[in-house]
Amino acid sequence: MRVTSLYVGLGALLLFQCTSPKKAAEPVLLSIGPEKVPVSEFAYVYEKNNTNADSAFSSASVNEYLNLYTNFKLKVAEAKSRGLDTTQAFKTELGGYKEQLAQPFLTEKSVTDQLVREAYERLKKEVNATHLLVSVDMEADPKDTLAAYQKALDLRNQAVNGTPFESLAQRFSEDPSARENGGNLGYFTALQMVYPFENAAFNTPVGQISQPVRTRFGYHLIKVNEVRPAQGEIKVAHIMVRAQQGLPKADSLAAKKKIDEIYSRVQRKEDWNKLASQFSEDAASADNGGELPWFGTGRMIPSFEEAAFTLAQPGAISAPVQTAYGWHIIKLLERKELPTYEEMETSLRNRIAKDSRSELNKAAFLRRIKTENKFQENQPIKEAMLRLADSTLLAGKWKFNVPAEPKNLPTATLFTINGKAFTAGNFATYIDSNQRTRQNVSPTHAMNLLYDRFVETSLLDYEKEHLEEKHPDYRMLVNEYHDGILLFQLMEEKVWAKAVEDTVGLKAFFEANKDKYMWGERTQATILSAANANVLAQAQAQMATGKFLSVRNKPLDLLFTTGTATLSKSATSQLDQLATTLLSDSALSLEITGFMDTRESASQKNANLPTRRATAIKNYLQQKGVKAEDLKVVPAPAQLVGTRRASVKVYSSDLQTLADNLNQSNPLSLQVTSRKFQRGENKVLDGVTWKPGTYNITQDGRSIWIKIDQVDPPVAKRLNETRGVVISDYQNYLEQEWIKELRQKYPVSVNQPEVQKLIKK
Repeated sequence: MRVTSLYVGLGALLLFQCTSPKKAAEPVLLSIGPEKVPVSEFAYVYEKNNTNADSAFSSASVNEYLNLYTNFKLKVAEAKSRGLDTTQAFKTELGGYKEQLAQPFLTEKSVTDQLVREAYERLKKEVNATHLLVSVDMEADPKDTLAAYQKALDLRNQAVNGTPFESLAQRFSEDPSARENGGNLGYFTALQMVYPFENAAFNTPVGQISQPVRTRFGYHLIKVNEVRPAQGEIKVAHIMVRAQQGLPKADSLAAKKKIDEIYSRVQRKEDWNKLASQFSEDAASADNGGELPWFGTGRMIPSFEEAAFTLAQPGAISAPVQTAYGWHIIKLLERKELPTYEEMETSLRNRIAKDSRSELNKAAFLRRIKTENKFQENQPIKEAMLRLADSTLLAGKWKFNVPAEPKNLPTATLFTINGKAFTAGNFATYIDSNQRTRQNVSPTHAMNLLYDRFVETSLLDYEKEHLEEKHPDYRMLVNEYHDGILLFQLMEEKVWAKAVEDTVGLKAFFEANKDKYMWGERTQATILSAANANVLAQAQAQMATGKFLSVRNKPLDLLFTTGTATLSKSATSQLDQLATTLLSDSALSLEITGFMDTRESASQKNANLPTRRATAIKNYLQQKGVKAEDLKVVPAPAQLVGTRRASVKVYSSDLQTLADNLNQSNPLSLQVTSRKFQRGENKVLDGVTWKPGTYNITQDGRSIWIKIDQVDPPVAKRLNETRGVVISDYQNYLEQEWIKELRQKYPVSVNQPEVQKLIKK
């Protein structure tokens, strides 16, 4: 949600309106225009945000906070003066946040506490179980529910009396996977299954079969095969080669070759950290030896997690493992048991709020607010409404046809909440909006389901309407978001969007502050890192030519009509594809050679046939938009050459093509980088003198050649080179100027004696 960053550094200030009503004689700390801010408001906010600060209530701390608080109050005052809090957009947005903020107050804390503790204790174990499912809808008619229960009970009796449970699951389970796995679910722990299922699994002894257990899927029989201690958490490092799904086959094969070569070097006991730094394509972890955060069951991609937990001892290393992101070599670093309850409590609460066990909490909460809000039901009126259920309700087309008796049914009280009447007419309106087609249930059962939901909805809505009266904390949060939305809207207009859209102002600000935006010393350099001196020599020799034969674009052998320079249909199709490739990559160029094959006459009239064929290819590609300078005709050898009639070789000036060439047998033979560097960006480059020339060094067993083309002294950046930083600075400037204007518009008065009392406190 966008209000979470309400305003950098000032989000906590938004609680200033959330204190209890002012007392008549309460002293004023701050006046902003006509608005008076009592001491208690500022004291509350200050204490809330400085509880653990060593400097709390020092003169410097209080005055600094008061200045920030005043600036915040000025902006909110301006937003209100503009009527931003009266717009429909504002009300809609605040309403959405109120709905979210209300959720923690619509729970039963004692039940949540119990569920959190229970989940933690269960996380200490993992259960291996087999199950059998008899499907039945959660809203099924009672007779169908009873039939499903009885079927599950009969199957349990068969299992208890000796029929193998797995065979029963294969024959009768309505879980489709049971046909193949006999109902076996493998190992699981808390919060991985729906709660009623989990509850039964953890409460059934090993080797025993549970009673039928109802979930939203139907009735389950659960046989517990084994219980073991949880695996805990592990920390691993990995070396990764990216190969996401959908890559071209050549790239996928290259990734596999690369990870296999790295793995062979790992097996030769080469330094893991150096290999990760040099070759891992996980940028976030490569420079840290590939180290990943701690994780437990269910936190990583299954194939990665399974391989990681299989490693027995710290230092153990897996063979390459494939995931959706590529290939990984995994090294186990540490293993630890389940974190403490205190460490897991917050995350467990969040998970339980989304888990099926939250229904227990909801039921307990509804029971409590029924009592608190004096819920009273009018049974005769309820029965009168249920008698109106008919087949139209099952079709989703029910209408409230008022019966002769009782005549006043539409206005008759169905139930009351704290004395507030909810009528049969209200219920009819609810039915009209919420009915839907249903099958295999009776009309009365369908009406009962709608009635229960109407009661639940009415209770929750009533509670929400009165949350601010019952819960001061909720009132504080609502006010926080109320002012946060206002502040966001005004900051967007006056500062954030303006800094981006006001290009003239941004440029003027940049020109006035150019000395703040400087490049450090930079160099244009090329770095070749080779596995050995021989590979480096090959790379340097190829670099001298300025172009490299492309291994990604294989040479083409093209066909012509015998004895002519007329391209065949297959040749034009090949050239069309090649033209598309050339037009999409300006680094590519071609060498074209024409031939006569051994079946063609070497007569005088065919003497220039090879040249004409090469020229035909060049002309065809030029017609497709390829530049003439990217097409070079190379003479054919004097002798006849097999059955060839023309060949096209693809070259590239991209240095990565050089690396591709030399990495065909070993994907780690050569790494190439060529760009402009600042000091500190590349450790190898920082290790040589920054002067134009070439340098040869050896580092970590690799032969490295560096070519520095030029060194640029520190210079001012252009605006497009530092726009993001300039925009941020310009926003700060606009905000400060705006605050000056607001202080002129809304006179600020501070009651210094009261400030001193806070400091003395």
